[in-house]
Amino acid sequence: MLLRVDNLSVAYGAIRAVQGISFGVERGEIVCIIGANGAGKSSTLRAISRLVPVGTGTRLWFDGHDLTRYPPHRVVRELGISHVPEGRRVFGNLTVMENLLLATFGRRDKAAVARDLAMVFDLFPRLAERRQQKAGTLSGGEQQMLAVGRALVSGRRLMLLDEPSMGLAPLLMQELFKALEAINREGTTILLVEQNAHLALHFARRGYVLETGRLVLEGPTAALLANPQVKEAYLGG
Repeated sequence: MLLRVDNLSVAYGAIRAVQGISFGVERGEIVCIIGANGAGKSSTLRAISRLVPVGTGTRLWFDGHDLTRYPPHRVVRELGISHVPEGRRVFGNLTVMENLLLATFGRRDKAAVARDLAMVFDLFPRLAERRQQKAGTLSGGEQQMLAVGRALVSGRRLMLLDEPSMGLAPLLMQELFKALEAINREGTTILLVEQNAHLALHFARRGYVLETGRLVLEGPTAALLANPQVKEAYLGG
């Protein structure tokens, strides 16, 4: 198993955002985590990226490495785990190309970096057309493409995606997820957090359902789509 999360807990003061959840992601999989706002989805990704502290007893393993011993920059640079945060968070005063090059700062494999940059522009022709444009002037969909491209060039082994469909028009959403499928086919494992349960469960192969920080359901996405509890709570009945 590429990623193994055991007894994960995350708290912000007295608020327990994640309460002892365990799950795994196999190499090459697309796995989703669904749930309502406040379920603990984003906190789970931030814990894997080492952006927030975790509770006593938490075990995080990535390809045999104890993630709790890694600071965030080493998670990206040494382990190849990238994170597309909710809200994109691109550097608006930098160009598209500068955003992408900044994400490769820790890499020394120049030939592979060039191949990854070419892949980004192949997947997202809009970015190729706007490579010298300031990121802050891009549309929301283009900024999301840039956020995914930035993650792709910073770490290719595991991509963590936090609400990538948020605020996107249907056509741009379709284009983005088609690119994510291509990225997965090239060997990148994907862990997706989505409030759009219908989209996530059709995109991923396996899924987990979080409610108020606890894992309540898991299984193949086909089974979750047919589950009456999931239908009622997340798929409009």
